[in-house]
Order: sequence, then structure tokens, then C-alpha cells
Amino acid sequence: MARLHQSLVLVPLFSLSLILQIQTSLSLTCSSQKFTKNRLYSHCNDLPHLGSFLHWTYDSDKSSLQLAFIAPPASSSGWIAWAINPNSTGMIGSQALIAFNNEDGSMTVKTYNLESYKSITQTQLIYDVSDKEAEYEGGEMRIFATISLPKNTQKLNQVWQVGSSVANGMPSTHAFQPGNLNSKGTLDLIKGQSNTSSGGNSRLRNRNASSGDLKFEGQIHVEIPKILRRIKRKFEYPVLIHGVLNSVSWGIMLPIGIMIARYLRTFKLFHPAWFYLHVFCQVSGYAIGVAGWATGLKLGAQSKGVQHTTHRYIGITLFCAATLQVFALFLRPKKDNKFRSYWNIYHHGLGYGIVILGIINVFKGLAILDPEKKWRLAYIVLIIILGGISLFLEAITWIVVVKRKSSDSKKPYDGIIDSKNGRQEPLTS
Repeated sequence: MARLHQSLVLVPLFSLSLILQIQTSLSLTCSSQKFTKNRLYSHCNDLPHLGSFLHWTYDSDKSSLQLAFIAPPASSSGWIAWAINPNSTGMIGSQALIAFNNEDGSMTVKTYNLESYKSITQTQLIYDVSDKEAEYEGGEMRIFATISLPKNTQKLNQVWQVGSSVANGMPSTHAFQPGNLNSKGTLDLIKGQSNTSSGGNSRLRNRNASSGDLKFEGQIHVEIPKILRRIKRKFEYPVLIHGVLNSVSWGIMLPIGIMIARYLRTFKLFHPAWFYLHVFCQVSGYAIGVAGWATGLKLGAQSKGVQHTTHRYIGITLFCAATLQVFALFLRPKKDNKFRSYWNIYHHGLGYGIVILGIINVFKGLAILDPEKKWRLAYIVLIIILGGISLFLEAITWIVVVKRKSSDSKKPYDGIIDSKNGRQEPLTS
């Protein structure tokens, strides 16, 4: 039991380390990217939203900006955009380069004046643009261009975006997820820094990195983004991670942990293994859930004006209740304590409540993210399977318990056990 308590104390530390590992694994990937036609750039930035990257070289003498913008579109038939806003930090009024697939399958990049969220006009920009080109490879679209900026330009307001479809040669409206709303910031052409509107800095990487750095970054780029990119079209990495962590923890591991405790302990074959399996599932689920909850708080802080009140409040309630449940194990009375039955009622009741709220909140999250129907269907099928297994085991365990009680009641008993001699003595009248 002492070892169990030590493990529970380490849960918050494990959760923190998991969050840090996730953030590290998704950072600093632009330096491993290479381009056709031997294109080279002085700087590259890992932009913090929509899985995007910006490579660029600024010639201050000519006020010329050569750039390559990379992002996965929201769908294979979608679009990507990079823009300069000469007057403000938002999308409205920006001068945009938008790339998408033509009907014949070839890639194109066109210039647009973004007058509003619903009104864009294909036109020449107020800047001279040359060397426009677009590519689509490995789930990523790329925009290449050279832009002539006004003399003595030191900073510019940049906006980037992705969308899911193109109709009659015009990009459709993009989604309004946190990543879409926060994909804007400033680009300091002199210092080589890209600052985002949410207050953080995107990661800057000098293209003249050492070969050792390139090898390390390349490993991360291959192992993490390429795997996730196949299932991520519409969401940025933090949103995807938030959904996966919480679905696995609150929506899968905790229900399975309760099933283990309720059904396996009925069978003597699983004593005491059921208890340790139960603790493992619940503690692991809690640790993963804390990491998912933390990413949710971060997303909320980065999404000013975007409110998902019910989902947020249920998430906070789940975190508080699960934390209380974990630390209540330190106060669990012994089996012969008169308060043990009350503790069991509390422990079981709160546990069932957490599972029910967790499943509800997973569906709330799916409604917010609006992924492909197959992901929602997959989770529904999983819940139905777990429910079916629970009903089957419920019936089996009741049969076992009833038979066990019936067998115990038929055993002859006409006296008491003499503990000293190990034999049964007759009862006195």
C-alpha cells in the first residue's frame, strides 16, 4: 500500500512531464524542410497555429521579401493562404496569396484583397508580387513568392489561414476554431522574429544550422508530424492533442477501470490482480486527463472571444472530482472500520458520476471540433461495445453471487469452531 501511495504522489509530476514532452515533440521542425529548385532562405519560423511554417529572406537594400509558406490544408481539396495586412493585425483588409488545386489538378497561387470574412476579391495587390508558385506534396501545400515592400520596411503584420474547399475558383470560408482565429501576428524583418497575436513567439530557426541539429530536427519531423498529419486536416496540433488525451482518459480508460473493479473482483481467480489493474487504469487515466485538461486551459487562454461554456465547466468539474477521488485513497479506512461502508458509497458514487460526465464531455468536444463522421461513429461503437460487455458481465456476476450465497446457506453448521483445537463444538442451550 505504501508503494501505491508513492505512485499516486508522482501522478502530478508525470502529467507535467507528459505535457512538456508533447510540446517539445511538436516544436522546431522547419529547419528540416527542403525545397525544389534549390530554394534557400535565411530564416524560418515554426508558426504556432495550423501546423504552419514560414521561410523567408529579406533584402533590405531592395526591400524585397522572398518567402515560402507551408501548411496542411483543411482537406485535400482545400486551400492555404499567407497575407500582409498593411493597416491592422487581423484578416480584414489584408493582401493575400492563396494557393489551391485547379480543376485539372494543377496547383495555382492567386492574389486576393480580403475585404471581409465573406467577401474576397481576386485582384492585384498593393505590393508587386513576382515568382509566384505553388506545390502540393505529402499532405502539405506550399506558396512561393517574392514581394516588393515599401522602402525602409522593418515590420509587417502577417496573417495565415487554411480552408476546406474551393468553389468556382474562389476559396470558401475557413473554420472558426481557436487556431484559425489566432493565426496572425507580426514579422520583424530586421530581428528575424515572428510574434503572434496571442502573445507568444513562434520558433525561429536559422537555416545555416549544423548538420547535427538538422538530423535531430529531421527525426522529430518524420516521427511526429507525418504520422499526425494523416489524421489532422482540419485541426491544429494542440486541439487534436486535447481531443485525443481527453477521449482516451475520461472516455475510455476510466470506464474500463470501473468495469475491472465491479466485475473481476467477483471471481477469486483475479484476486488481488483486479485491484492493481483498477488502480493502474484509474491513475493512468487521471494523469492523461490532467494533461488533456491543461491543454484545454491553454487553448481557452489563446482563444479570446470563443466560449464553449458547458464543455469548459464540465471539464473543470471532472478535474476537481477526479483529483478528489485520487487523494481520497489516502483516507480509505481499513476493511473492519465502521466507516468503510460509507467510504465505499462515496467512492463508487463519485466514480460512476465521473465516468458519466466524462463520456458526455467527450461528445461535447466532438460537437465542437466537428471531425469526420467516422471518428464520432468509432467512439459511439466503442461505447456500445463497452456497454454490451458490461451488461454481459453484470448478468454473469449476479449468477455467480446468487449461486455462491445459495451454496453457503446449504452448508451444515450446528456449532462453533474451537480455535485452539481446530474442531467444531456443539452450541450450549
